[in-house]
Amino acid sequence: MVAINLEKEIISILSEISGVDESDIKPETDLAKDLDIDSIKAIEITVAIEKKFKISVRDEDVPKIMTLRQAVELVGQLLAQKNTANVKN
Repeated sequence: MVAINLEKEIISILSEISGVDESDIKPETDLAKDLDIDSIKAIEITVAIEKKFKISVRDEDVPKIMTLRQAVELVGQLLAQKNTANVKN
Protein backbone atom coordinates (compact mmCIF):
# COMPACT_ATOMS: atom_id res chain seq x y z
CA MET A 1 0.00 0.00 0.00
CA VAL A 2 2.73 2.47 0.99
CA ALA A 3 4.81 1.67 -2.11
CA ILE A 4 1.85 2.42 -4.39
CA ASN A 5 1.31 5.82 -2.76
CA LEU A 6 5.05 6.45 -2.93
CA GLU A 7 5.03 5.66 -6.63
CA LYS A 8 2.05 7.97 -7.24
CA GLU A 9 3.75 10.83 -5.39
CA ILE A 10 6.98 10.40 -7.37
CA ILE A 11 5.05 10.14 -10.66
CA SER A 12 3.37 13.43 -9.78
CA ILE A 13 6.76 15.09 -9.20
CA LEU A 14 8.22 13.64 -12.42
CA SER A 15 5.17 14.74 -14.41
CA GLU A 16 5.28 18.27 -13.04
CA ILE A 17 8.98 18.74 -13.79
CA SER A 18 9.12 16.89 -17.13
CA GLY A 19 5.76 18.05 -18.49
CA VAL A 20 4.92 14.43 -19.41
CA ASP A 21 1.41 13.22 -18.53
CA GLU A 22 1.28 11.05 -15.38
CA SER A 23 -0.42 8.22 -17.27
CA ASP A 24 2.62 7.96 -19.56
CA ILE A 25 5.05 7.36 -16.67
CA LYS A 26 5.49 3.66 -15.88
CA PRO A 27 7.87 1.85 -13.46
CA GLU A 28 10.30 1.08 -16.30
CA THR A 29 10.18 4.62 -17.73
CA ASP A 30 13.74 5.83 -18.39
CA LEU A 31 13.98 9.31 -16.93
CA ALA A 32 16.62 10.60 -19.35
CA LYS A 33 15.44 8.94 -22.56
CA ASP A 34 11.65 8.88 -22.08
CA LEU A 35 11.14 12.03 -20.02
CA ASP A 36 14.07 14.10 -21.32
CA ILE A 37 15.39 14.65 -17.79
CA ASP A 38 18.75 16.40 -17.90
CA SER A 39 21.07 17.10 -14.96
CA ILE A 40 19.27 20.35 -14.06
CA LYS A 41 15.85 18.65 -14.01
CA ALA A 42 17.36 15.74 -12.06
CA ILE A 43 18.38 18.20 -9.35
CA GLU A 44 14.88 19.74 -9.37
CA ILE A 45 13.36 16.27 -8.98
CA THR A 46 15.77 15.38 -6.18
CA VAL A 47 14.98 18.59 -4.28
CA ALA A 48 11.23 18.05 -4.74
CA ILE A 49 11.52 14.46 -3.46
CA GLU A 50 13.62 15.57 -0.48
CA LYS A 51 11.06 18.24 0.47
CA LYS A 52 8.04 15.99 -0.09
CA PHE A 53 9.33 13.06 1.93
CA LYS A 54 11.63 14.97 4.33
CA ILE A 55 14.62 12.83 3.41
CA SER A 56 18.13 13.53 2.14
CA VAL A 57 19.31 11.98 -1.13
CA ARG A 58 23.09 11.73 -1.36
CA ASP A 59 24.63 13.41 -4.40
CA GLU A 60 26.27 10.14 -5.47
CA ASP A 61 22.87 8.41 -5.55
CA VAL A 62 21.29 10.86 -8.00
CA PRO A 63 22.99 9.47 -11.17
CA LYS A 64 21.93 5.94 -10.15
CA ILE A 65 18.24 6.84 -10.50
CA MET A 66 17.51 6.01 -14.12
CA THR A 67 13.92 4.74 -13.92
CA LEU A 68 10.80 5.42 -11.91
CA ARG A 69 11.22 2.01 -10.25
CA GLN A 70 14.74 2.94 -9.07
CA ALA A 71 13.47 6.27 -7.72
CA VAL A 72 10.71 4.52 -5.76
CA GLU A 73 13.17 1.92 -4.41
CA LEU A 74 15.66 4.56 -3.28
CA VAL A 75 13.02 6.73 -1.61
CA GLY A 76 11.56 3.64 0.07
CA GLN A 77 15.00 2.71 1.44
CA LEU A 78 15.66 6.25 2.68
CA LEU A 79 12.25 6.41 4.36
CA ALA A 80 12.87 3.04 6.03
CA GLN A 81 16.26 4.27 7.31
CA LYS A 82 14.64 7.48 8.56
CA ASN A 83 11.88 5.55 10.33
CA THR A 84 14.42 3.19 11.90
CA ALA A 85 16.45 6.17 13.12
CA ASN A 86 13.33 7.80 14.56
CA VAL A 87 12.39 4.63 16.43
CA LYS A 88 15.86 4.45 18.01
CA ASN A 89 15.72 8.07 19.22
